Amino acid sequence: MRIALLAHLRHPIAPPFAGGLEACCWHLAEGLTARGHEVVLFASGDSDPRFSLDPVSPVHHEKRFPGLEHRGDPGLKAHVDAAYAAACDRIAAGGFDVLHNNSLSRLPLERRRTRSVPTVTSLHAPPYDALRWFVHDSPAPTHRLTATSAAHLRAWWPEGAPREASVLHNGIDPAAWPYAERGDGSAAWSGRVARVKGAHLAIAAARRAGLPLTLFGPVEEPDYWERAIVPQLGGPIRYGGHLPGPALAAELGRASVFLFTPCWDEPFGLSAIEAMACGLPVAGFTRGAAQEVVGEAGCLVPSEDDAALADAIPAALAIPRRVPRERVLRLFTRDRWLDRCEALYAEARAGAALPPSPAPRAAP
Repeated sequence: MRIALLAHLRHPIAPPFAGGLEACCWHLAEGLTARGHEVVLFASGDSDPRFSLDPVSPVHHEKRFPGLEHRGDPGLKAHVDAAYAAACDRIAAGGFDVLHNNSLSRLPLERRRTRSVPTVTSLHAPPYDALRWFVHDSPAPTHRLTATSAAHLRAWWPEGAPREASVLHNGIDPAAWPYAERGDGSAAWSGRVARVKGAHLAIAAARRAGLPLTLFGPVEEPDYWERAIVPQLGGPIRYGGHLPGPALAAELGRASVFLFTPCWDEPFGLSAIEAMACGLPVAGFTRGAAQEVVGEAGCLVPSEDDAALADAIPAALAIPRRVPRERVLRLFTRDRWLDRCEALYAEARAGAALPPSPAPRAAP
């Protein structure tokens, strides 16, 4: 198939990844190409040049509009809308069999566009007002939508999802996250260093439990980093940097437990399955999709309770390291994920032979 992949523009689609959304888009492009598909990545122009890249914007917008994501900035909104509108027009004219939309933009959801190119839209964020109406209005024979977990699907459609929407769990290549037989007694945490990811609570829990802790990941919120994290660093608490995948896998494999501390309704939790693949049991917060992802591979407690998290660490450490690894191999591999993507593409393409869906409602 000739496949267009439309990415979010906040960060480049290139390692080391700014977050799970960027990682998913990169691995989708890499995995589908390896399966013999012709893939064009529509992303910021500073994304990975190893792919066939059609730049939606010259550079990622965090570089041009730093710190303005989620701030309602009119300049950023106009920039992003113009870039996506032009990209959608190029996709419509590009002879693509299917579009996999990961953009979080309302524009690829328009029915005139999904009728033109069969589309799979993957939702990567909890529901929010700027996108909710357009998502709910968009199901059509040639449009499939996915959430990253059952909890995420319920959040978007609390009264029941339409038949065109389903769960698409993220997946990783287990070979890229090699299993380590034993750890050194320390804890690890990885993710975007932002308040919603709860690194400050991981630090508090590790101190209570008397475990060394290393944090890994990009600093997304400099103010939070300076106020809540930097004063806590030193001694048994350290920051290991923002590492590329192989280096991060090696560091995770040396630890004995992974602290997973979402303070928002986490749609999935890619960092957790990366650590689990390396053999780390999880002590974490039961928020969003955490229970669905971690299952028997960890011990979860109410969100934002660092004392309860500290108490959960010994229970997590008692879980044999093969348990988290086996859970990943059973549920969250890249091959399983790509198989499901290809099935969704086939469904969207088959919808082109069905009668047209009703005319769309007027936007609010």
